[in-house]
Amino acid sequence: MGEIVGGRISPGESLPREADLVEQHGVSRGVVRECLRGLEERGLVNVKHGVGATVTPSNEWRIFDRDLLTVLLHTDRSAEVLGEYLEARRILEIEAAGLAAERATADDLTALSDAFATMTDTAERARANPAAERLYQEADIAFHRAVVLATGNRALSQMTESIHHALGAAVPVLARPDTRFRRALPEHKRILAAIVASDRDAAQDAMRAHLRTVEGNLRDYARAQAKRSRGRR
Repeated sequence: MGEIVGGRISPGESLPREADLVEQHGVSRGVVRECLRGLEERGLVNVKHGVGATVTPSNEWRIFDRDLLTVLLHTDRSAEVLGEYLEARRILEIEAAGLAAERATADDLTALSDAFATMTDTAERARANPAAERLYQEADIAFHRAVVLATGNRALSQMTESIHHALGAAVPVLARPDTRFRRALPEHKRILAAIVASDRDAAQDAMRAHLRTVEGNLRDYARAQAKRSRGRR
């Protein structure tokens, strides 16, 4: 997967024959076939009987597959991919916040409040124990998922589920633990308060402001990545 994602094998090129892959990697035919099946499921190759596996263009890749996204985040294309990912979030989640403010039930508000409480608790714990950072990230994802579920729109929930699933791979790159207490928690608190108050405009504004912060983190990451790339030359 890494050679395809990293661009060392270009779209339209064929992978080595199955027998050659067996010999090259010292594994069984069964392992090779399973790997090829995984590449095909993620849209990275097109496998045809008698022809073999051919690398596909990147627009055919299953971009929200968590394993694929994890590999992409370790390439020079990571900032580009994350930019597309955040653009999709902006389009969907700002509107979702507004709908949630209009439609949230008592159970939805409880789920949102519980997720925010967990974020606050794990953020405090992460100050002393870095191992709690992962718990904070999971609570962050749960909060955003709860916002979408509060819309009551099943189609929207399914559309965003792949984003939230992939967020587990993207959050470690975009998160900035040093700004958690100064920005992240207050921003989520404003989203929650606006939804509780049934204020559609305020909910959308609060979500928009939060995603701008995340996009700022992406810009910082992209600059750091570019600097590292220049240093390797």
